[in-house]
Amino acid sequence: MQSSTNNPAAPHQGPSTRQQQRTTDQNHNAKDFIEFALAAGVLRFGEFKTKAGRLSPYFFNAGLFHDGQRLGELARFYARKLQEASRTGAIHYDMLFGPAYKGITLAACTAVALAQAGQNMHFAYNRKEAKDHGEGGVIVGAALSGRVLIIDDVISAGTSVGESVALIKSQGAEVAGVLIALDRQERSGTAEEIGTYSAVEDVQQRYGVPVFALACLDDLIGYLEEREDAELSRWRAPLAAYRARYGCTLARKS
Repeated sequence: MQSSTNNPAAPHQGPSTRQQQRTTDQNHNAKDFIEFALAAGVLRFGEFKTKAGRLSPYFFNAGLFHDGQRLGELARFYARKLQEASRTGAIHYDMLFGPAYKGITLAACTAVALAQAGQNMHFAYNRKEAKDHGEGGVIVGAALSGRVLIIDDVISAGTSVGESVALIKSQGAEVAGVLIALDRQERSGTAEEIGTYSAVEDVQQRYGVPVFALACLDDLIGYLEEREDAELSRWRAPLAAYRARYGCTLARKS
């Protein structure tokens, strides 16, 4: 029998081939998440006014993942993203942290999903106000130690991340990175006064930590470009125009 090294049916995969496979897997995962969010009504198209006063052609509300089945599936997306990033060496972490309030549920359910996949991780979250009785303090769950990964739904202004970074460091731990559901790839500011960087870029530069997302605006536009559904495809142009006006450098170059 011929060895696999001499068998044309089993070619050697060099670094570039493996990188292409990782990129393909990442794209598939992002598209799967977008389909899931659309089906759940968490991601919608229309005309929505953001807190910054901008008219956005899409809206994402992770708070609508409010039943057990959807939350379980969301947790599996988070877990798969973490395992993928760990395999490629993009991130190394020892535990999870969920900022109050949405991050609490996300960190807890992601820990469950990781455990079901064979990776048991500690997790913790914070109280908005310190408790002076019982176990007391601000931290609930495992003590913050080692490399701590922050899990949240989105990064809007970076305030929550900043508070989490300060809290983690105050406990003598290190911030490994941040994982969110959707990166809007949108520069800060208002409808008329547009900033230089997006909230994600600002967090990366200010705190020196990587930020990962299950999907981003580029993924969403790419998803629409592949759809033949007339109802969905009509949103390609509005999203492209929104990206051209407000998109961060990475988004506008893609």
